[in-house]
Amino acid sequence: MISLQSVILTLAVAYAVVGALLLIVLVYARLHWSLKAVVIVVTSAFYFVSFGGMRGLLGWASAEKLPANFKLLSTRIVEPHSLEGDPGSIYLWVEELDEDNRPSAIPRAFRIPYSDALAEQTHTAENEIKAGHPQGGRAADFGGGDGAIMDFVREYITPKTIVETTGGDSTTGTFLAPPAGAQGSVFTPLPPPRMPPKDEQR
Repeated sequence: MISLQSVILTLAVAYAVVGALLLIVLVYARLHWSLKAVVIVVTSAFYFVSFGGMRGLLGWASAEKLPANFKLLSTRIVEPHSLEGDPGSIYLWVEELDEDNRPSAIPRAFRIPYSDALAEQTHTAENEIKAGHPQGGRAADFGGGDGAIMDFVREYITPKTIVETTGGDSTTGTFLAPPAGAQGSVFTPLPPPRMPPKDEQR
């Protein structure tokens, strides 16, 4: 998972490169000095506007695919509102887990399309967390957010038998509830982290 510091550094370098290219173009362009000044001022203003806009987006939940394995920290269920045309959403605050169930210490918020089945399971998982029973999950049991183009590519290159064994439809981002009578749930009790052998701890 890309860290926030890496994203900020990448954007800063990108803006610096764009500014340098603009400066080179203006130096050799045969334009009146007043027009060059206007271009520089407008470009500089967009630096501040885009920076402020990105800061406003940092708190929004992501519609991207969930981590492969994660610890569920908290939830928020927003039921559909027919009068306002809101289809509803389920917000999950999760922390990615490595192969040994150790958390990444980088919690993130994700937005999942609402469904009655998922809302019920989410409510149950939240109660388990409050009771002191940590809950975890897998991305394979969910859809792919809002159905980005990469999800269609994954469906094209992934064998149908593999797609059908997962709990989510990656082409639509829709959560698929377990079949009637099934005991499965997208959230399960989270086992403790596996510790490395004692000789590796020294």
